[in-house]
Amino acid sequence: WHLNNTTVRGGGFSLLKFIENVKSFLVNIQISFLCLNDLLLLILWSRVAEAALGHGGGVMVDLSRWPLFSLLAPEELAVIRQACVFGTSANEAIYITHSNEVFVMGLNCSGCLGTGDSLSTIVPKKVDFLRGKKAVSLSYGSGPHVLLATDGELYTWGHNGYSQLGNGSTNQGLSPVLVTANLTNKRVTQVCSGSHHSLALTHDGEVFAWGYNNCGQIGSGSTANQPYPRRVTGFLQGRTAMSISCGQTSSMSVCDNGEVFGWGYNGNGQLGIGNNGNQMTPCRVQALQGVCVQQLVSGYGHCLALSDEGVCYSWGTNTYGQLGTGNKSNQLTPVRVLADKERVVEIAACHSTHTSAAKTQSGQVYMWGQCRGQSLLLPTLTHFSCTDDVFAGFASPPVMWRLVSVDPEDFLTVAEALRKEFDSPETCDLRFSVDGKCIHVHKAVLKIRCEHFRSMFRSQWTEDQQEVIEIGQFSFPVYKSFLQFLYTDTVDLPPEDAIGLLDLATSYCENRLKRLCQQIIKRGITVDNAFTLLSAAIKYDAEDLEDFCFRFCVSHLTQVTQTQAFWQSDGAMLKEFISRASRCGAFKN
Repeated sequence: WHLNNTTVRGGGFSLLKFIENVKSFLVNIQISFLCLNDLLLLILWSRVAEAALGHGGGVMVDLSRWPLFSLLAPEELAVIRQACVFGTSANEAIYITHSNEVFVMGLNCSGCLGTGDSLSTIVPKKVDFLRGKKAVSLSYGSGPHVLLATDGELYTWGHNGYSQLGNGSTNQGLSPVLVTANLTNKRVTQVCSGSHHSLALTHDGEVFAWGYNNCGQIGSGSTANQPYPRRVTGFLQGRTAMSISCGQTSSMSVCDNGEVFGWGYNGNGQLGIGNNGNQMTPCRVQALQGVCVQQLVSGYGHCLALSDEGVCYSWGTNTYGQLGTGNKSNQLTPVRVLADKERVVEIAACHSTHTSAAKTQSGQVYMWGQCRGQSLLLPTLTHFSCTDDVFAGFASPPVMWRLVSVDPEDFLTVAEALRKEFDSPETCDLRFSVDGKCIHVHKAVLKIRCEHFRSMFRSQWTEDQQEVIEIGQFSFPVYKSFLQFLYTDTVDLPPEDAIGLLDLATSYCENRLKRLCQQIIKRGITVDNAFTLLSAAIKYDAEDLEDFCFRFCVSHLTQVTQTQAFWQSDGAMLKEFISRASRCGAFKN
C-alpha cells in the first residue's frame, strides 16, 4: 500500500500511522471528511487495513512512463513481470511475462532484439528461444549488445564487433546464444555491460570479463581484446565478489567485506583511486577504507557507492554535476553526497547516461546530473516514488538503469479500493432504488465526497435511518453515473445522458461534476444535437458550455437550422438565438 510515498508492510504495521497516511492522502486529492469515525468506516469496508497487513512489496513501477511501453494495451502491461528499455536512443525494449515468455520490440539495431533478423518491430515479438527461462539479471551495452542471466545460464546477442558476446567470434548475434566457455559448472548470478565489454558474476563470487579492452577494462593485465569470458584475478584473487558494475570503459566490483575494486579507464577519476591513470588489473579504492559498501552503480564516467550505514559517495566525471557536489569539478576519490539528508537506501546510475538518483528511507527520491539537458549540480527532490521514474523522465537517453521487476497487483491503493467497492452488495450499508433498480453504496463515502449527502445523513433526517432510498427525479443511468463519480472521480456517459447528469450536478451543487459534464457534451456535439445541447446549457446555467454550443451553431448555421431540434424548440429560445446570432453578424452577406 502506498500513500504519500510510504510503503506499509506486514512487519511493524501501525493502524494509527496508517490512518494518518490515509488522511493525508485524502487531503492531497482534495477530499474532505467529517470525522475520524467516517474515515474508520471507509477503511473497514474497503478492507484497507486487512490488505495492508497481508501484502508487502515495493513501489509499483509505471511502465507506461517509457514511450515504448505506452503503446501496449492495459491487458498486455498487466502480464509483465520484468522489463528493460535500452539502446543508444532508448529505442529497444525487452520484457518477461509472469509465464516466463520473453517479448521484444523496437528499432533492433545490430540485431539486439534477438529475433533472428535485423527487422524493427513496434509490435511486441516473442523470442521463442528464451521461453520458460527465468531472468535473474540483464544488462546491455552501447552497440547495443544484451546479456541475460537465467537460472545460472548466460545468453548473449546483438552487436559483437569487439567479441563482447563472449562466443569467440566478432560476428553479429541475431539470436540468443548460450555462453559456456570457461563457465562450466558456474552459475551466473549477475551480468553488466560497458560500452563494448561485459562482466559476469558467478555464484561463488568470481568475476569474469570479456570483449573490448582498449583501456584494461577486462582486467587481464593487457589491452588485448578478450573473445571469451576470462576470470578477473589480481587483487580479486582469493576474494569473494558480491556485485559488479560497468562504466563505459571501466569496471568495478564490491567484495563481501565491503571493499571496492576498480580497473580500466580512469581518465576522469572514475576508479576512485586518487589518480587518473588507467588500471590494467583491479585496484582497491583506498579512500573507502573502513566503509562497508553495500551497493555500487556506475554512470558513463562516474560512480556512486552506498554504505551499510546509508551514506552515499560519488567520484569520477562531473561534467553535468552528476557527482552532486554543487560544482562541475571531477573527483579522483570518493566524496560524500546527500550528507544533510536522511539515510539513503538505494542509488541509481547507468553507463549510458550522466544522471544520478537516490532514494531515502522515507521514500524521497532525489536526482542530479544531466536531467533533460539541464545540469543539476546538487541532489534535487522529486515527486517520484522510485529511482526508475527519474530515468524514464529525465535521463538522456531515457533507458532503464536496471532490469525492472514489476510488483504483482496483489494490493489495491485507496482509490482502487473505492472503485472496486462501488455497487458492491457485500460491503454496502445503503441502497438507492432508481427506476426499480438498486445501486449499492456506503454512507461514509457519500458523506466524505458530497455536501448534499453530508446534510442528508444527519441524525435528525429520515434518510439517515433508511436502508433503501427511493429516487424519482433522475433516471437510473444518470444517478448511477453520479454515484460512481463519487467513488472514481470520472464520468463515462454519452453526451445526451450527460445533459441529465448536468441537471443533477446543478441541483446538488457539484461544480466539478458540472465541469466534467460540460467537457463530455463539448466532445460529443454534432449538427443534429447542437441546438438541444445549447438549450440544456442555458437551462442549467452552464455559461461556458452555452458559449461553446452557440458558437458551434453559428459556425454551422445552415445545417443546424434544418434540424428537427431547432424547429421544435420554444419560440422564446428561437427568438433569443436569432437575435444573438444577428448581433454576431451571422446573417451578413
